[in-house]
Parts: sequence; structure tokens; C-alpha cells
Amino acid sequence: MEYNELMERFEMGEFSYKNDSYWISQNEEGYFLTRERDSFRSRLNQQESCLLMGRLMIRLFRVVG
Repeated sequence: MEYNELMERFEMGEFSYKNDSYWISQNEEGYFLTRERDSFRSRLNQQESCLLMGRLMIRLFRVVG
């Protein structure tokens, strides 16, 4: 996957971890982490969501940097 595609997916909240694809989404009920394979969804508070995004950004820049 090229850098631009990777960044585009990341900005949309899509990422892969250990051979599974995930989505981070937000609606009026809050933030959610969803595993694509089985649509398992976990609610995150705003702090958890920010921490998760930060950790993902660090991993992303290690991969493409």
C-alpha cells in the first residue's frame, strides 16, 4: 500500500492490526471501535479514542517513515 492510500484510510478511521481490519467512528452516541470481520463494536470515551489514534499514528509513521 502506498503512503497516500495509507494516510487516506487512516484519516477515514480505517486501520489494520494483527490481520484484522478496524474502523473508528463517531456519532451522536459517542466514539466506537468496530472490527470489520464480525462487526464487533466497542464504545470508547473521548480520551480512549484520542489515545488509540495517537498510538496508531506512531505505528503508522514507524511503518512508512
